[in-house]
Formats: sequence, C-alpha cells, structure tokens
Amino acid sequence: MDKLEYIWLDGTEPTTQLRSKTKIVKSFGRDGGVAPIWGFDGSSTEQAEGGSSDCVLKPVRVYPNPLELNNSVVLCEVWNVDDTPHETNTRRLLEETITDIEDDIDEWVGFEQEYTLYKGIRPYGWPAVGQPPPQGDYYCGRNAGEEIVTEHTNACIEAGISIAGTNAEVMLGQWEYQIGAGSSLEMSDDLWVARWLMEKICYKHGLTVSLDPKPIEGDWNGAGCHTNFSTKQMRENGGDEFIFKACMDLEKVHGEHMEVYGKGNERRLTGLHETQAIDTFSWGVSDRGASIRIPWQVDKDGCGYLEDRRPSSNCDPYRVSKKLIETICT
Repeated sequence: MDKLEYIWLDGTEPTTQLRSKTKIVKSFGRDGGVAPIWGFDGSSTEQAEGGSSDCVLKPVRVYPNPLELNNSVVLCEVWNVDDTPHETNTRRLLEETITDIEDDIDEWVGFEQEYTLYKGIRPYGWPAVGQPPPQGDYYCGRNAGEEIVTEHTNACIEAGISIAGTNAEVMLGQWEYQIGAGSSLEMSDDLWVARWLMEKICYKHGLTVSLDPKPIEGDWNGAGCHTNFSTKQMRENGGDEFIFKACMDLEKVHGEHMEVYGKGNERRLTGLHETQAIDTFSWGVSDRGASIRIPWQVDKDGCGYLEDRRPSSNCDPYRVSKKLIETICT
C-alpha cells in the first residue's frame, strides 16, 4: 500500500496557505506512478460556498516524500467542477503567461526563501524574557536551528527539489534556503513543496516556521524571498544591456509589482535593514538597499541576472514569476 499526500494552495487571505489530505492506494511507486484526480470541500478553504462546495484537485507534479516510506507528495492545481481553473489557481495563470512568450526567451528564476523558526511565541533561540544580543554574529554565524536546516536540506535533496544552498540569516532564529535557478514554473513548484516540508519537519521538533515579512518589530531584519531573474539574452555576452533595460522597465510598474509581492511587506520595506522603501524604486550594483541589486560578478562579467529584493517571505512565487515575465519578457 502507498500513501499519496495531496497538497494545494487554499484561498485564505491575507496570505495563501498549503492544505493537504491523504489518499491510500494499492500500488503507486515513488518513481512514476499516475496520481488520480481527487476533490475536497472548498467551503472549508475559502474556495467555495457551502451550497456548492466541491472543488477538484488536478495533480501536476509528484515528489517522493522523504519524511515517510512508501509515500509521495502530489502537488495539485485547484479546478472547478466545470473543468475551468479556480480563481485561486495562480499556477495556471503563470503557465498561461509562459506559453504566450517566445520560446527563445528561456526565463529562469531562483528564490531565496528567508524564514523564522519559532518555539512557542518567541523566535527559536531567544531568551524567555527580553531580547538576545543585537544583530551582528548571527548571519552565516552563530545562530539557532541548524539541526532543522540540515534535516530540511537533506529532505529537499531526497525529494528532487532544486535546492541550491542555505545560510543563517541576520536575526537570531532566522534562516534562508535557495531554490533554483531554472524554469519559473518548476522552481515555483519546488518552493511550495519545500515550504510544506519545512512545516512538517518543524512540527516534528516542536517548532513552527513563520513567513511573516517582519516577525519582530524594532532593530531586526525582516524576511524576504529575493527573486533572481534572467532570460537567455541576459545570460549571454552583452547581457548587461538587457539587464539594465529590465531595471528601467521594472521602475515603470513598481506599484503593480508591490501589489502581488506579498502581504505585510510595508512593515519590512522601510528603507532600513537592507531594504528600499516600499514607495521608492532604485537599482544598483552590489546595493542591498536597492529594489533591484545587480551582483558584482554580473557587473564584472557583463551578463547574468538581476536580484529583485522586493518580494516578501510570504509571497506566492507563481504570482511573482508571472509579474516579472509580463514586465521583462513581453
């Protein structure tokens, strides 16, 4: 017998959450079984009314579940019973956007997911009363939660997720993992499944994980999901010309991007703690206080990618990717 963990994005506000339910099947296998279409009660996930509550789960990708034997994670899109995409199905909107651009654009994204570990109501590693020493030693240094990071990293590798690295972040109890770079659809899928794995691992250890963009007010860094973006033209010789053009195009629609870059972002994007103010757009080489950072190596090589530092830690990567493609690739 095999267990299939169906996971999908709900319709809650202000931030979308993952839901899951389990199907037991006689035989499936971790390497290529076909997951059947299933359903759920959309009235309990803010996706339907009680009088017409059925919603459809259409599997789109299957991952081996590293947390349990004979178990697979089935990432699903939500559809209506009339075979139309549900209005909360942001993955389908991204896929439609990708099909509208030219094949030779070959867009890549990479996500830098920051998050904060919690023990009860306080960040992991914080004293029971008061606050820990100020920021300084924690970034890539003495932080709390390394055992969680190691287990999550290994789980992502075993699941086939495109995890590229990890590091301790600026606030005590705060960490980051990187997904990608690669196709925006696949990397967004991988990020959502990586988030699901982190929730499960934290629960096992009596912890929780927060994607709040400003978990602790005051002189502490917030949490973002910096998004690295490139096209084939950007990655080739002379690509810096296309990177600079992309920055100018992004400036024209800064407000539109901020509308889909995550909830509560105004508490994080203040112009302090390695951010630009939410109502201001800027870009620069090696500038972590800018909206868009051009890495020094990209500037030196004359090609590569740009880092959009505006998305919040709780952003929907499907929506972020879609907006970047619309602005830069069309």
